[in-house]
Amino acid sequence: MTFFQDFPIPPLPPRSRSQRYVPPPWAAAPAYELPVAVQLGQFVSRTPEMVVAVKSADVFSTGCVFNLSWLFRRGTQSDDDWADLQHLFFQPRMGPRRGSGQQTGQLFGVQFPDGSKASTGTLGPHGFMERGQQPEPPVLALNNGGGSGGEDEYSGTGTLWLWPLPPAGDLRLVAQWTDFGLQETSLMLDGGRLRDAAAGVQEYWPEEGTTHG
Repeated sequence: MTFFQDFPIPPLPPRSRSQRYVPPPWAAAPAYELPVAVQLGQFVSRTPEMVVAVKSADVFSTGCVFNLSWLFRRGTQSDDDWADLQHLFFQPRMGPRRGSGQQTGQLFGVQFPDGSKASTGTLGPHGFMERGQQPEPPVLALNNGGGSGGEDEYSGTGTLWLWPLPPAGDLRLVAQWTDFGLQETSLMLDGGRLRDAAAGVQEYWPEEGTTHG
């Protein structure tokens, strides 16, 4: 027996179980759903120096996640200019710059057939949560997934959370990144195809009768 074994070990005080935070449906995809993957495979923009593509959508009961990728390759930029672009690529801040009065940085937007629209350049869903407000639909939130780069090119990935599910008709997906010469451009997606796919969403525990956020 060692010295310290002569001392009793005090019992740990009881600890209450913390309640798991469930975000509202407009803020994030449901946590306990198996979404339906819809292959899209379309270019939002394709220029000699830059590509922005939407690869697929994961459709949930309350909205959908668009899986994006982008790549910018070096043209005639000097070493200093290329280094400056690296900073902008991996830290794509939004908002007016240099008194231009125009939004720069990486921007995405959507427009529903009825004309309602949303942009990642406005106050995002987390800002609404902090203020305790429910936004008017639709809501679009960008989550950058990371990237890589070197002397010749920069590449990155990200996701867009769209709430709610789009109605049938043309769903317009818009992109802009003026720092890299990408002016406003868009493509049309089939909103009805995405909405119909939601019928195949599976709950993790359907016997409980509820879908957790």
